[in-house]
Amino acid sequence: MVNWEKIDTVLLDMDGTLLDLKFDNHFWQTLVPSRYAERENLSFEQAVSYLAPIFKSQEGLLNWYCLDYWSDKLQLDIADLKVQVQEGISELPSTRPFLQALNESGKRCVLVTNAHTESLRIKMKKTGLIGFFDATVSAHDLGYPKENQGFWQAFHALEKFNPKKTLMVDDSLSVLQAADTFGVEYLVAITQPDSSEPTRIVHDFTAVEDLSKIMPA
Repeated sequence: MVNWEKIDTVLLDMDGTLLDLKFDNHFWQTLVPSRYAERENLSFEQAVSYLAPIFKSQEGLLNWYCLDYWSDKLQLDIADLKVQVQEGISELPSTRPFLQALNESGKRCVLVTNAHTESLRIKMKKTGLIGFFDATVSAHDLGYPKENQGFWQAFHALEKFNPKKTLMVDDSLSVLQAADTFGVEYLVAITQPDSSEPTRIVHDFTAVEDLSKIMPA
């Protein structure tokens, strides 16, 4: 599926690619509405209905991923809440073997995430994966989400990678489309980012259930 001889740089997403998206889905779909309901004296269902359009309005924007934005908007300390439940943060099963093999292959490995810098810090501290990467980049440092071409222009200026010799692995199809538009040659979609959900069907990109399917030789 991947011709590793033609690849110099590997760009890896965090949530849903390396880490199980089950944590984030539970956090935003259950825990945050529950805490909001408690504070506002609402039922869980009322809180979900109230918050749904607020969340929807920020989809695809940097605010969608910004802990500071949601802390201010919801008057909840989102970063502290993540720390409280950090035991739920877990790697997808093939993550560590894949990163070890990638390090041994000599390819440059960059973590490229839309996650807020504080979320990135919490998750790297919890998992201990930080040592596998030559660099880590949060979209918040560059001012654009990965779905935006502004991100790719700023990231390319920072990292100086050759798009024609670069592999990008992500669970977000909109991010992969943006990478494709920028010219990244090798694109792979993860079809089971949340271990508790069924495998998705992906037609537009090379797709694998997990990283074990594209393990470097």
